[in-house]
Amino acid sequence: MAKINIKDAVAHDRTLVYETFRDNLKELVPYLPNIESITVEKRDQANENTVKVVNLWKAKGEEVPAMAQAFIKPEMLQWHDHATWHDDSHSCEWVMQVGFLREAISCKGTTTYLDKGGKTEIVMDGELKVDASKIPGVPRIVAGRVGDAVEKFVVRLITPNLTQVNRGVEQYLVKK
Repeated sequence: MAKINIKDAVAHDRTLVYETFRDNLKELVPYLPNIESITVEKRDQANENTVKVVNLWKAKGEEVPAMAQAFIKPEMLQWHDHATWHDDSHSCEWVMQVGFLREAISCKGTTTYLDKGGKTEIVMDGELKVDASKIPGVPRIVAGRVGDAVEKFVVRLITPNLTQVNRGVEQYLVKK
């Protein structure tokens, strides 16, 4: 299992930043260079302080190297984000489901939005687990090492993209 630990700041008020992530995520797409679309598939006001949202994220296909395009299908470039927003604590519990290999990859965590005097500190703590024994073609004897290597690689790959969403929020709020 690989840990996801990101601490970043957004130069806007915590309530505004939190509500933008919770309510206007799909409007950030123009500010996210690797994302083709974000679709809200389900939204439920569980109680006065809790909102549950399921978003479908689709990455842009042009990022896939030409030699891999025959193997990387469009459904592999999408994932579901199941988010439970807690308004009373300005936090969000999330689970991501990859569009393919759902049984082999799990990713979950919590994001907390902290008030820093007119700015917002965003703290993301999560974990990514890859069970390589459930990936077709990976020999069972090396599955543990392959899983560990994939976890570390994916965390290094997604960390800049996760902070890029924060930059997108800043750009969106400046233009709003």
